[in-house]
Amino acid sequence: MAVAPIIVYPPLGTGGRRVTARGQILGLAYSDADVLEFLRRAGLPDAEALLDEPSFVQWRGGRAHHYEAA
Repeated sequence: MAVAPIIVYPPLGTGGRRVTARGQILGLAYSDADVLEFLRRAGLPDAEALLDEPSFVQWRGGRAHHYEAA
């Protein structure tokens, strides 16, 4: 099974989720808007529709779109 190119890691104890693209850290997201900004900066300006596409974004640990501390 192929790994999605974008990975949103589990919420940290302090809140926020680390986001990577093909193994490179893009930043720490506290909302979907943050994730979309990281993807825009990485050259994917129309990524909003892809946030719930498992072949594009893998949400690890916790619920998708949930950023509060674990």
